[in-house]
Amino acid sequence: MSLAPQADTAKTVDATVFFGVRIASNTEFYVNPEVDQGFGLGQPRPPGKSYFGTAGIAGFPSGEAYKVGSYSSYGRIMRTFVRQTINLGGGDLQAVDPDINQLGGSIDPAHIIVTAGKFSVVDVFDTNPYAHDTKHDFLNWTIIDMGAFDYAADAWGYTYGASAEWTAAHSTLRVGLFQLSKVPNQIAIENAPFDEYSSVIEYEKPTSFLGRHPGSIKGLVYADIGYMGPYADAVSAALIADSLPNTADVRTSKHIKTGTGINIAQEIAPNIGVFARLSAMNGTYEAYEFTDVDSSMSTGLSIDGHLYHRQDDSFGIAGAFNNLSAPARQYFADGGIGILVGDGSLSYGGERILETYYSLGITKDFGLTLDYQYVKNPAYNVVRGPVSVYTLRYHAQI
Repeated sequence: MSLAPQADTAKTVDATVFFGVRIASNTEFYVNPEVDQGFGLGQPRPPGKSYFGTAGIAGFPSGEAYKVGSYSSYGRIMRTFVRQTINLGGGDLQAVDPDINQLGGSIDPAHIIVTAGKFSVVDVFDTNPYAHDTKHDFLNWTIIDMGAFDYAADAWGYTYGASAEWTAAHSTLRVGLFQLSKVPNQIAIENAPFDEYSSVIEYEKPTSFLGRHPGSIKGLVYADIGYMGPYADAVSAALIADSLPNTADVRTSKHIKTGTGINIAQEIAPNIGVFARLSAMNGTYEAYEFTDVDSSMSTGLSIDGHLYHRQDDSFGIAGAFNNLSAPARQYFADGGIGILVGDGSLSYGGERILETYYSLGITKDFGLTLDYQYVKNPAYNVVRGPVSVYTLRYHAQI
């Protein structure tokens, strides 16, 4: 599961239709059909075998790459959901600008938004204006999201569930329930409601620092409930059987894995913002859906091109620091394999990632982005890397 020692390239292409319609005065329906093709960077298999992409770095360098891939294009319905808005008053109506998966209109300052159907947990939770949009800003998984937020998702990052967001005068509370995969890190979502699921709570408080510049701080707690393998049990079973540890062999009962995180966004001057995320999970159990990270910290700077009269440009630089728990380190040291990492042995060192990008807006609806990432100790192994990843991203919308 490590990266190839020689230089490697990978390509992903996707085309998405964002369709939305208002089916009642405060009820909207959205559907996003998508066509995808390609793989993330990874370890090529022997000649004649399929490419084994999207592997080798826990903080994977492309948020545009899924855990599955295909040489030929294929179509899927990524999102199909209903959104209900309940206005609660609180003052003058606020304008809502039309955007992707958002119809224009107006909303009360105090309101509740309920979303139900198939969508991504991080469409609602752990958002950040400076690091969350793989079409326009950073690409690294542990910079655009909390690295230790093991949120419910299929292999493409979507699942079935519901969320509710209650916005009052000075805060927002979000809660959600989502279906986990039937088997950790697999394509199929659990069919039975509340058999294997994840619950999420997030509290957001607006901030006003450094000359009353706007920002926010969010606190998040989640719990995954499902059949997941304890690392220590997998290691013990392997010793008895004289084999390599495998968490799939010890998924014999349900467990509850909890995690928490803080998400900060703060403008420090017009068109200049900073951000940070800190997250940690209970490292007793295997990573269920996202990636092999038990604790993570990321921080960075974002500059909007309006600052220098290039309104469609942006620049960002950020770093991420990812670590494993002690049980996970032992599991991988003994030869275990995780979602994205596993070398057969491990000389442990935390992953250290630097990413910087410049997004060039050629027109309002078309842009090119140059992105560079430097990864030290990929897959937590000091004998691997460092690795440099260069990315050219193009994005067009109509």
